[in-house]
Amino acid sequence: MSKTSRFPLVWRILAGFLLGIALGLAASRLAAPDTLARLLAIASPFGSVLVSMLKMVVYPIIFFSLVLGAASMPLRSSGRIGGTVIAWYFATSLFATVFGVAMAFALNPRMAAASETAGRYMDGVKAMSASSASAGFGTFLTSLFQNPFAALAEGKFLPIIVFAILFGLAARALVDSGRSRASVEAMLQACDGVQHAAFKLIDWVMEYFPFGVFALTFCNFAENGTLLFGPYVRIVACVMVGVAAMILVVYPLAVFLLCRENPYRLLARIRQPLLTAFVTRSSAATLPVSFRAMDEIGVSRSLSSFSLPLGATINMDGVCVHLPVFVILAGNMFGLHHTAGELAVLVVSVMFASIGAGGIPGGSVFLLFMVLENMGLEPEQVATVVALALGINPVLDMFETCCNVAGDNVCTYIVARRAKLVGGAPAAE
Repeated sequence: MSKTSRFPLVWRILAGFLLGIALGLAASRLAAPDTLARLLAIASPFGSVLVSMLKMVVYPIIFFSLVLGAASMPLRSSGRIGGTVIAWYFATSLFATVFGVAMAFALNPRMAAASETAGRYMDGVKAMSASSASAGFGTFLTSLFQNPFAALAEGKFLPIIVFAILFGLAARALVDSGRSRASVEAMLQACDGVQHAAFKLIDWVMEYFPFGVFALTFCNFAENGTLLFGPYVRIVACVMVGVAAMILVVYPLAVFLLCRENPYRLLARIRQPLLTAFVTRSSAATLPVSFRAMDEIGVSRSLSSFSLPLGATINMDGVCVHLPVFVILAGNMFGLHHTAGELAVLVVSVMFASIGAGGIPGGSVFLLFMVLENMGLEPEQVATVVALALGINPVLDMFETCCNVAGDNVCTYIVARRAKLVGGAPAAE
């Protein structure tokens, strides 16, 4: 460990990533099934440990960072900046959905032997369909206000965010009014100490990162690498092109137009969160790395501690690019021709489904039930398309999550620049 730490961390992570791809693809194509199963059994725990360690530290970081962030901002500024973040996430979700639909039509995804492939995963669809019903707006609203300790234990982002922000704003109001000022400031100092200790813990976790990345990448490509060269190749190409266009064209264009600077320098500085999202396939697990990246850029934690956890929950641009591909695939499979009204329904369905993706077990594949049903497909047709999505979801999820995290970080940076919250600048009154 001491010898490898002499090299920059990003190079060590990249080496583990590339080695994992090479060995994973080789194992998927050359190893016998029994041998491959043994290799995966050996490597999988080392990757799972990395994801578990990241999730171990992310929840205390979110809670204490949000409390400190809400308490450090003037009350008049906090609502305006928070509203800007939420408006940005809705705007990018809408754009990504329209863009995803346009890309799906342009690339026109098709698939050979679709029925035979779907049959392999139909049991999984039956297990999912029983719990695919939407909980409704009332249930969603109630879920925002829960026992904060239970929310922390269960890893529910939205209740944690709501309570921590309200708690921080209450602390700020007490400090401004002068009531219990000394005790509240002492509490906030204790929160600051806990936050610093948690970020030190992240530094230690990062030293294990190259090994965990290698294990995760090896398992991902050993299990799913051959799918890239099988009947799913056109599906994967559609999602890859859409995600690459979002990350390399759309987000940089937004940074250039709104910040008037070279956007690819920003992409270079957030490369570690993007790589982490790709290999872990988890926006939640990537949050500690995103926090670290925004700290290194100089973005105020009063903003990043709010926008990054919220983005990991509701900002799913990768889902908006991914889901339309399967809707257009369904149209090609069953000879459906979508009218302008149906496309409008598709845009609205995908956008609002993506906002709820973080709280639905099964991720984006689970949302296909709602989206496809809204498009008027028969239950048997919906089951066939969802089964196809289940077969390739582990691969597509890597690209999708990378896009989601890129959107979170770019949004945070743009809002910080516009509000003068980069480099320690105070919030605009």
